[in-house]
Amino acid sequence: QVQLVESGGGLVQAGGSLRLSCAASGRTVSQYAMGWFRQAPEKEREFVAGIRWSGGNTYYADSVKGRFTISRDNAKNMVYLQMNSLKPEDTAVYYCAADDDSSRWYVPSRKYEYDYWGRGTQVTVSS
Repeated sequence: QVQLVESGGGLVQAGGSLRLSCAASGRTVSQYAMGWFRQAPEKEREFVAGIRWSGGNTYYADSVKGRFTISRDNAKNMVYLQMNSLKPEDTAVYYCAADDDSSRWYVPSRKYEYDYWGRGTQVTVSS
């Protein structure tokens, strides 16, 4: 089993930045693809960004492309999401997720492709 714990959320003004962290424990996730999703009130959980196990491939939702950057440190079992130029519409609970299928050649972006989930961290962007 893998446990994921997100941190780094908070309240920020529009145009500001936040860096989310996801700490994995229970098993090394160095061979797993990792992703970030978010869920705003009364909306479906949506994909934000993903990264393959090697860190060489990343994939972003169009809504965050150019503003958010996903990265990972396999030695520390950590994944990060740097969020810049934040907008009020980025307000949501952000979830870290891990995909244990190391055979995938692409970055997974669908909820069902991820096997482990954190509990989320709240990000609120004020206008």
